[in-house]
This record gives sequence, structure tokens and C-alpha cells, in this order.
Amino acid sequence: MPITNADFSLLRALNANNNRPWMQENKAAFVAMDTQFKKTYAAIFEGLNENDVIEKFKTYRIYRDIRFSKNKTPFHLHRSVSFMRQGAQRRGSYYLRIEPGNSYMAAGFFGPNPRDLLRIRKEMEYNAQELRDIIREPLFANSFKELVQIDRLKTTPKGFDKHHPDIDLMRLKHYYVQHAFSDQELLGIDFTDQFIHLCQAARPFLDLMSAILTTDLNGVSLLDLEN
Repeated sequence: MPITNADFSLLRALNANNNRPWMQENKAAFVAMDTQFKKTYAAIFEGLNENDVIEKFKTYRIYRDIRFSKNKTPFHLHRSVSFMRQGAQRRGSYYLRIEPGNSYMAAGFFGPNPRDLLRIRKEMEYNAQELRDIIREPLFANSFKELVQIDRLKTTPKGFDKHHPDIDLMRLKHYYVQHAFSDQELLGIDFTDQFIHLCQAARPFLDLMSAILTTDLNGVSLLDLEN
């Protein structure tokens, strides 16, 4: 089921009326919208499983957690979903955000835990060439250009050499890619195929990162050690 202009109109209206009374009056419309969105997610799920192994997809709540936020508006202005890969040997996930003027897909690792972050940085210190090769591969480069640079360290991570030729990769705090969609692209009849194609472009990156995060620097499987 394609995403429609009516869906975007509803999200735009929420942007202008982000309060509980308005949502209560329009709750039925949002339930209907999310029901249709889940049909799109299900189609993506099936398509992704033709080339990957996706365990499930998870939709995110529209209600914001405002307990520790200065922004007390109660609702997110977007709808989003993650497609999670199956098995401990397949790390990473695919993400879709639907929001007028700010829709995108992402794949990889946002905010990896300290152990994973150190393992990735150690791999970059030892051998970053495989990752460099993936980033330069035409399908990847045309889809994403580079890894997302948000929140990268301005200094050098503790214990690493600031003169290392791959220090730019070690300064990253997140390891993921992102591709923005125009409203016209998201509303197009081929959007599902476009999203799946981008996930396929990101797959070699996820597979490499999975290999890194499931082995030690000597190439010994960490999964075998856990069993």
C-alpha cells in the first residue's frame, strides 16, 4: 500500500496541533494511517528477505518520552520502523523514517555500546582497507557517499595515534549510512523497491561490520566463545 498525500497531510496537521486534545479527536485517522503503513512495512520485510535474513520489523510509538526533555510536546512528528536482521552473526538493522520534508532510510549502528565501539576502532587501526573499499564501491558511493559524520570526535580516542592514516574512521561515534528521500520519492509508487535497493547497497557494509563485531582481532569467533 503506497504512502499517500493524505498521510503527509495528517502528519503536517500534527505538526501544527501537537497536543493531546487534538490527537484524541484525530486518533482514528492515525490508527488507520498506521494500519496502512504496516502494509508497506510488510512488503518491505518480504522484499528484504529475498537477499537478507530479517527476523522482524518494529514500529516506534508516536508518543514522546518527555520526562527528561525540555520539549514537552507529546507526540513525534514522524512515523518510523526498524527491520532487524536475524541471528547473532548478523549485526545491524535497516531504519525508515517518514516525515514531510525529512524522510530517510538508515542502516548500521547508531550509538554502539562501548565494547562494540572499541572493537570497531581497533579494527580500523589494524586494517581499514576493507571498509574503505566498500565505501568506494560505486553502488554504495552513489547511494550514500560516506558514513554519517554526526557527533564525530574532534580529538583522538584515548589510546589511539592521532597521526594514524585512518584516524578519521576511528573518530566516528556512530557507524551508519543514511539516504534522504524527497516527499515526491516517498509518495512514488516505486518507493518500496527504492528502499529495498538502498538496503541491498548497504548490505556489504553491514556484513563487514557483523564480521568485525563477532570476531576478535585474531579472527577468532566471539560467538563460539560464548557457546
